[in-house]
Amino acid sequence: MSIIHIINLKKTYHDTEIPVHAVNGIDLTFEKGEFTAIVGPSGCGKTTLMNMIGGLEQPTSGKVVVDESDMSTLSSNELIDFRLRNIGFVFQAFNLIPVLTARENVEFIMQLQNWKKGKMQKRTISLLESVGLGDKLNSRPNQLSGGQQQRVAVARALASKPKFVLADEPTANLDSTATNQLLEIMEKLNREEQITFIFATHDQRVMDKARRVITLDDGKVISDVTKA
Repeated sequence: MSIIHIINLKKTYHDTEIPVHAVNGIDLTFEKGEFTAIVGPSGCGKTTLMNMIGGLEQPTSGKVVVDESDMSTLSSNELIDFRLRNIGFVFQAFNLIPVLTARENVEFIMQLQNWKKGKMQKRTISLLESVGLGDKLNSRPNQLSGGQQQRVAVARALASKPKFVLADEPTANLDSTATNQLLEIMEKLNREEQITFIFATHDQRVMDKARRVITLDDGKVISDVTKA
């Protein structure tokens, strides 16, 4: 089942004397349950493409359609609500709220969605247990390792039961052990719960785990390979 359709997507920046075509006519479709890496050299358009899929940037032209909703037609408030209810984000910087515990960081998204307290607490504990942090519910970010903080960020991304998760260089600040642990957790969630993950990455370990690898260069797709 297709959940994302990208149609002739373009993004041009005019901040410099010569316009920069960061994304230059991309057509892609993503299916439910994918575990996909978007790769390519720095400046190839990975992050810009991810930002437009996530509704963080508007395209110059073209469309990103998520479950029949053309994101470019949504107002600012509609877009905020759409992201909140449909998309999970995991960034290179963990972006946890430092004064909140792991449990409170995960609950924060559900509070914005007005979940009932009991249901919210049950889901938070379940998510943190699923990422191996059931014993760290009351730990603040500065009491957690980098790998543990990124696992909290994954749990938070899944809190709202999103249609898909966008992970932009999620392993960039992690050592090998933490990276392998994080990828194993994400792969398990993908396999067992059919959660769709789309990565932008330079990390060969992420590419090796991905079942589909899309390569960009100069804002265009130059390769799209699904592994057997």
